[in-house]
Amino acid sequence: MTHCQEAINRYQKLLESPPFQDLGWAEELEQRLRAKGLLGGRSPVLPVLRPHLITRRQFEDLASASTALLSAIERVKKLVLTNPALLARMELLPAEKMLATVDPGYPFSSVATRLDAHLNNGSLYFTQFRVGAPAGVATSEALTDLFENTAIMREFSQRYRLTKVSGVKHLLNALLQAYRVFGGREPKPRIAIVEVLPPFQNRHTDEYLLLAEYFRREGYPTEVLSPDQLEYRGKRLRKGDFVIDIVYRKVTVQEFLMRYDLTHPLVRAYREGTVCVANSFRAELAYKRAIFELLTDERITASFPAAERKAIAQHIPWTRVVAPVRTTYRGETIDLPEFILKNRERLVLRPNDPTGDRHPIYGWQTDEVTWERALQTALREVYVVQERVDPTVQTFPIYRYGTLLTKPMAVEVQPHVYLGEVQACSTWLSDASARTFSSLCGLAPTFILEGKA
Repeated sequence: MTHCQEAINRYQKLLESPPFQDLGWAEELEQRLRAKGLLGGRSPVLPVLRPHLITRRQFEDLASASTALLSAIERVKKLVLTNPALLARMELLPAEKMLATVDPGYPFSSVATRLDAHLNNGSLYFTQFRVGAPAGVATSEALTDLFENTAIMREFSQRYRLTKVSGVKHLLNALLQAYRVFGGREPKPRIAIVEVLPPFQNRHTDEYLLLAEYFRREGYPTEVLSPDQLEYRGKRLRKGDFVIDIVYRKVTVQEFLMRYDLTHPLVRAYREGTVCVANSFRAELAYKRAIFELLTDERITASFPAAERKAIAQHIPWTRVVAPVRTTYRGETIDLPEFILKNRERLVLRPNDPTGDRHPIYGWQTDEVTWERALQTALREVYVVQERVDPTVQTFPIYRYGTLLTKPMAVEVQPHVYLGEVQACSTWLSDASARTFSSLCGLAPTFILEGKA
């Protein structure tokens, strides 16, 4: 039995013991979460009654692999920006290509990034790089703080030493460092967190309101804004009298271009270098799943350092953009559509751009007719095909509607990377029994298990 599993078993026994069986503490926790705006509405929090635990060794392995892969991605980005043939393989829109060529004013590929990883019994696979900074960094931190102060966690901590993994201060420091390198001189720069509001919504996401609250407490004037509220006047990006020094961009390029064009005030200020935008529009290259094709193409990575090539081989699933072409798989030349059709059980089709309402199609969950239809869709639109990565599944207690549910949940660990260094991580759980999209998903509190107390 692993150290982690032993700790989980101990926690489960506490959950079943008389002090915690009546779930009064769970009701109190739910009320505190709601009071903080962490439950209901658009909150990404899942009301689990057990934290996700990772060991210090797992966290260090996660950090090491993330660092090597991000370094490889940086090399790929530089190649893409100087090689039109490679840029074409990213399947970018013309406006995305133009924005990718604009110098953001600092050398960092990404100021803040989140990776999605499956961590299971010594194996580690990354399935997505998400630029635009880690989603839920403030929510995850607030959730962990509340969970740490529950009676059951105080009891659990008497036997095990736990460390919280907090990222908000590292995010702010990364934004400020990018601003200084950009050439910003304001001692307390003004920050705009920019997001696109969903249809029929007039309230900004609680996550960004929490971040703004933290930034203001640290002395940095901050507002959460939509692109509609921005104007470019006097060579400064602003909302009325609020002049903006840093834009913390929480809108993808595709989301932006669906609503606005390249004359928008944000784009004008960015192109003229009068505002520091983090992450830059150039960072969007890593958001496309086609980046995995370039990473797993040995012709491109042959000259990369050995540590990066090893990390790619160990932690990135084989990926190709779906097209009527011949390519390679494990050293063998294949006809890609034919290979996809014949290997349904070990492949998944994913949209190249994660933005939107299109979901992955898992070959092992479909029949042959459905898979063939999915392949035809993938050939018409822009999709990638990836080799199957089985999710890590753990059983979690979940508090819903006043009752306790025990559900198998797929566990995704999400390292938070600031200026190339892993500083924190969060955990995303989703219903492992669901064959399609399920609403039973969300953030869970995350702690590093250091050992016994």
